[in-house]
Order: sequence, then structure tokens, then C-alpha cells
Amino acid sequence: MNKKEEISISVIKRLPRYYRYLDSLKRNGIVRISSKELAQRMGLTASQIRHDFNCFGGFGQQGYGYNVPELYKKIGEILDVGGEKKMVLVGAGNLGKAVANKIFSTDSGFRLIGIFDKNIALCGNMIKGIPVRSIDYIENFCIDNKPVCAVLCIPSDDMKELIDMLVRLGVKSFWNFSNYDILMSHPDVLCENVHLADSLMTLGYLTSTEGQA
Repeated sequence: MNKKEEISISVIKRLPRYYRYLDSLKRNGIVRISSKELAQRMGLTASQIRHDFNCFGGFGQQGYGYNVPELYKKIGEILDVGGEKKMVLVGAGNLGKAVANKIFSTDSGFRLIGIFDKNIALCGNMIKGIPVRSIDYIENFCIDNKPVCAVLCIPSDDMKELIDMLVRLGVKSFWNFSNYDILMSHPDVLCENVHLADSLMTLGYLTSTEGQA
């Protein structure tokens, strides 16, 4: 069972968490760990961990456990953290700037090649060594540079025209910080939605109900 289409999204979403934990273990000089020990650290079960890793062929050895540096490397390869997938960022305000500076300071599997905004006052600013360009230039830029992914850090207003154009120009995946539902009009693209307000409201609910029967 190693074909991508056979692996559930819940397993895939756990891979970055494994990667972070293994990085911490590696930095602390831990070379070997059992599925039971890793499960205890992560609040999972050993059987869950073995199942997840078996989706990709399994990485442990009977009686030995997992080699931490090797497992870290293997999961990194699965996640393609060393990849160079071309990505553009739309929205150079506070959120877009924070995303660019934080995410693209580490291996992410993506290479940020262009930043765009409709606010003319932001155009010409530099973020991660990349100039902010007017959104008016994004079509020609995509034609020339062929990005495959876009980060959206803009409001949902007037999003449809932009998405339609990006898909037409070959953008296949979106990291979407807006509330616009891309998959409604483009069900064949890949989209990872990040709803910060939803996450905060969930925390608000949990905080307000803490201690209630």
C-alpha cells in the first residue's frame, strides 16, 4: 500500500507532525526510538504509528525500532521538503509578509518566485529578497515563469476572476488563507484552506466550556 491515492488524508496530515517530532529527537541526539516510545511522546498509539508508516512501506526493524535520522529523512522525502515547486504569493500585507518570512525561511518543498498585491503603495517593497509587483503583472509573470502553486493572503472579494486566471495559467494547487471556496468552482485543483478565525473561535468555545459539566 504505497500509492498516493490509497493513502487517507488523515495519515498525510499526520506526517508533518511526525517530521517535527523526529527533528526534535534528532537535535537532542536520540538515534533510536520504538513505536511505543514515539506514541507516548506524541499522544498517539503504537499501532496507529505503525499503520501510518506501513502506508509508505514501513521503516522500523523488529526488536530495534526506528532509526531517528533515517526516519526523519524518509518522511522528509515523502513530504518533498527539499523540492523546488514554484509558488507565487498574492497579498503582501501583514499576513502575506508574515507567511513569506516564516514559511519560506525553512525547507517547505516550495520556492517563492513572485509576490503580488493590488495596493500600489506596497509595490516595490522587498520581501525575502523578492519585489512586490502590481497584481496587474501576475498574468504575464505566470506565463513566463509557470508557477504550480499560489498562496492567497487576500480578502475573498473579487477572488473568482483571479482564481480562474491562475488555474487557466497552470496553477494546480492553492494555500488559501481567504474564506473563498476555491473547490466549488474548481473541484479538480488541490487546496489547503487555513482559517485562522475558525481556529480561534474553536479555542474560544473550548475555553468558555472548560470546567462545565
